[in-house]
Amino acid sequence: MEKNYFKKSKTPKKMKPNKEVVSFLLNYSKALKIVKIDGEVFEIIVN
Repeated sequence: MEKNYFKKSKTPKKMKPNKEVVSFLLNYSKALKIVKIDGEVFEIIVN
């Protein structure tokens, strides 16, 4: 007997992000630096 415990998600057809969210994500990605040293990976935020 299989039961479906998940309901179908109702997502809007068109999703428009806020300008503030897009700006924040772009600025964050510009400030993020990933450095690999001797097999170790360091994530540095340069702000």
